[in-house]
Amino acid sequence: MTSLKRTMPTRALVSVSDKTHLVALGKALTEHSIDIVSTGSTAHQLREAGVAVTDVSEVTGFVEALDGRVKTLHPSIHAGILADLRKPEHTQTLTELGIEPFGLIIVNLYPFVATVASGAMGEEVIEHIDIGGPAMVRAAAKNYANVAVVVDPSGYARLFEELNAGGTSESHRRELAGEAFAHTARYDSAVAQWFGEGSRVSYHADKHRELRYGENSHQSAAVFITDPTTPGLASAQVLQGKEMSYNNYLDADAAVRAVFDHQGPAIAIIKHQNPCGIAGDNVLSTAHRLAQECDPVSAFGGVVASNRSVDADTARSIADIFTEVVVAPGFSSEALDVFGKKKNLRVVALPSEFSVPLVEWRHISGGVLIQDADHYFAGASEWTQVAGPEVNSEVLRSLEFAWRAVRSVKSNAILLAQGLASVGIGMGQVNRVDSARLAVERAGEKAQGSVAASDAFFPFADGLEILLKAGVVAIVQPGGSLRDDEVIQAAQEAGVAMFFTGERHFFH
Repeated sequence: MTSLKRTMPTRALVSVSDKTHLVALGKALTEHSIDIVSTGSTAHQLREAGVAVTDVSEVTGFVEALDGRVKTLHPSIHAGILADLRKPEHTQTLTELGIEPFGLIIVNLYPFVATVASGAMGEEVIEHIDIGGPAMVRAAAKNYANVAVVVDPSGYARLFEELNAGGTSESHRRELAGEAFAHTARYDSAVAQWFGEGSRVSYHADKHRELRYGENSHQSAAVFITDPTTPGLASAQVLQGKEMSYNNYLDADAAVRAVFDHQGPAIAIIKHQNPCGIAGDNVLSTAHRLAQECDPVSAFGGVVASNRSVDADTARSIADIFTEVVVAPGFSSEALDVFGKKKNLRVVALPSEFSVPLVEWRHISGGVLIQDADHYFAGASEWTQVAGPEVNSEVLRSLEFAWRAVRSVKSNAILLAQGLASVGIGMGQVNRVDSARLAVERAGEKAQGSVAASDAFFPFADGLEILLKAGVVAIVQPGGSLRDDEVIQAAQEAGVAMFFTGERHFFH
């Protein structure tokens, strides 16, 4: 069991690439009579602010060499970090060598990941592989019984609290040590992946919170955050309502995925990771109404996502229907007032830096599948019309909407749309005929005059014939079936326009 006995450090080594709040840090350490040893630009910035600093070279008696590659890799530094002051022989050795111990190491590493992300290559990337930094961080973390190590400016506030309380506690130092080893592990993984050129990947995640249970009540669960630099739903802020559940996160992620496929203002309503309705309109409340009208029975108790900040009118539209979660990039104060009357409704704000993921991971037994996320949509100008008469711009626009919307529907998928709104969705069936029947059944009278999108080709004309009999006026599908001629002939005989995209949107 860790001790709450506090230790006030008398000496700190500060060497940071991320200089956020550096001056405040330096002044706080000085106020607690902690001597600061520092390097290069860190020392320069502290001195500029009037903070007293000792250069590492004064401690080591060795000037920085090899373009800065060698500066802290020295016994006078590492013995001061690694000495276990609980052991008299370690203390005696330090005295004999004339080395002072460090009680605080504040180090963050060369920005390797950011350098790679900037498009840098070759030697420029190599020079951003930190060697001395990870060595100090790992040494301090190993010796957490005596040394506190902070690797991120976000940890400064807690450090200040500890110092103001009389020093760092062993429990906090142990916590910092765990963070430090995770930090260097991620760093080394990023370097290894760069060298591997796609032949190896690593996965790191930090627990964000425990969940009440998993998919079912007998399953334990938690949500973890993988990469704070690319924040997503896992780090979204729950502004009100009950705690998010495992299933809430799954449905909210599917809703966000669906709605951000659309460039204009859009609303998606999701149930069990499948859309109940998707619609777009410049008036967001209208988009919600249209999405809701697609399948109001299934939408009851669903998850609503918007790709725009939610205003008061849209909030009122959502609040009128029982909804589990609403997730969006933001909410007006008036919208929050409206939602405030629904105490159990979970209102979730996406991080301001949110962007859709570019890569998707799917776990399988013994491994993981990794693929580029499906974000490409061939525009109508790239399609090939293979049957039927020329269509007007309004029908073409509706087809493009349907082609984007069907991607978020589990395969086999058929989606019927009127304008920029789904009116019938058939999803997750083991054959395309059943998906077509389901879409038509859910659309009812709205199938007449609608357009249709199929996520993959029609292997036979039978699925298409169901749509034609229901009154669909135009169809978009990938094409590529061995029986394309049969399918094209059916559309041609019905006088219905059909387009091939040359791409499919399976979603399993």
